[in-house]
Amino acid sequence: MGNAKYIRFEGTVRHSRGHFPGFFVLANELAAQGRLTGDQYQSWRSNNDWYDANYTNPTHVDPEIYDPQVNPGAVAWFKASAQHLIERVDGYLELLASHGVECRRLESSNPGRVIYEDTHQVVVIPAELSST
Repeated sequence: MGNAKYIRFEGTVRHSRGHFPGFFVLANELAAQGRLTGDQYQSWRSNNDWYDANYTNPTHVDPEIYDPQVNPGAVAWFKASAQHLIERVDGYLELLASHGVECRRLESSNPGRVIYEDTHQVVVIPAELSST
């Protein structure tokens, strides 16, 4: 992994907000659209429940964190030290791949201007969008 401090898994197609959506958004959209099989839905729900129980959702701390008017382009990155969270991403990546949704892994030591941070993650405004 080199000296990257942060890791992000995101789609390869820009979202309506102009950013590349993360794996949670992509998987949640498939579920909301009713595109998951019964087994896939059960696995997705189980994984989302595990993440809900094991790390903080930034929107529960700041409901406007991803508001495009307040924080344009805001995206979350795992801290590289949060291996227990990163290890479980594979299930989402397999789910997305089975539906033809491409995802890529990014690593960075400086993903942008940090607007939220906790033990496991940061939410940043990417450098190309940040005015600081």
